[in-house]
Amino acid sequence: MEFKVTVLGTASALPTVNRYPSACAVNLHGRLFLVDCGEGTQMRMRKYGISFAKIDSIFISHMHGDHVFGIFGLLSTMSLAGRTAPLRVYAPGQFATLLSFFKANFAESIKYEIVHVSLGKITGPSIIYETKTIEISAFPLNHRIAAFGFMFKEKEPAFNIRKSMIENHALSLYEIARLKEGKDVVRPDGSILLNSEFAYKPYVPRSFAYCLDTAPFRELPGWVAGSDLLYHEATFDDSLEDMAVATFHSTARQAAACARNAGVRKLLLGHFSSRFKDLGELLGQAREEFPESYLAVEGEEIGIKLDRHIDKD
Repeated sequence: MEFKVTVLGTASALPTVNRYPSACAVNLHGRLFLVDCGEGTQMRMRKYGISFAKIDSIFISHMHGDHVFGIFGLLSTMSLAGRTAPLRVYAPGQFATLLSFFKANFAESIKYEIVHVSLGKITGPSIIYETKTIEISAFPLNHRIAAFGFMFKEKEPAFNIRKSMIENHALSLYEIARLKEGKDVVRPDGSILLNSEFAYKPYVPRSFAYCLDTAPFRELPGWVAGSDLLYHEATFDDSLEDMAVATFHSTARQAAACARNAGVRKLLLGHFSSRFKDLGELLGQAREEFPESYLAVEGEEIGIKLDRHIDKD
């Protein structure tokens, strides 16, 4: 069950020769999702082998240009590449105006349906996409305009039954089904089959949280708590904290404090100001707060390891 993130852009508003605007691809259980679509995203996708045809859905965090200017080109290229399947774009309500302009002026040859799913009035983590095994939630961030973070998460797996117990206790199909549901089973003779003894979870669900752009706020650590990977903006360093406050962004240290308070496994820093040619200072400040902090690198593919629970019987 694949779960990996590919970073496509790490710049903030002003791109540099080495850093493109925000975008990343998430491959979760064989479904490919694009998060944000800054200018040049489709070029980075081609460079790093991300298939245009396989994109299931697009998630736009907010309507600042460095997160959305690349979408016109990508939508057109998808059509040229022969896409016919509908495409859902989860984005703030303001995206409707942009999409209407695109359809009116550039969509004459588009052969697939583009559906805007408005994120609307979300006040806390809300599931916006789900299958039998995964779910994607959106939650509000603290920015100058309506902005949203996203959580990509595996659902809790069903219980597995310990094989030795099936034969040793002559479990019936009914009893196996109830134990897989996480229930204890009372037999006709009054004995109890405890789920904790007969069943186990085959793996621990994994999660990836995406938080660009945002200033710190009290609820965020709780909303991304326990994530295996947190991708958080780190636009400024300590010396520019006042600017971070004024522009509703975060410093690297503030991103790391969020990661520490949330108890995440790994922090990925991105959305760097063009002021910084050397990102070492940002990383150093973050690691003073949270040692498992790393710089996002464009083209880097980050796999989220599956922790399996092994039946030892």
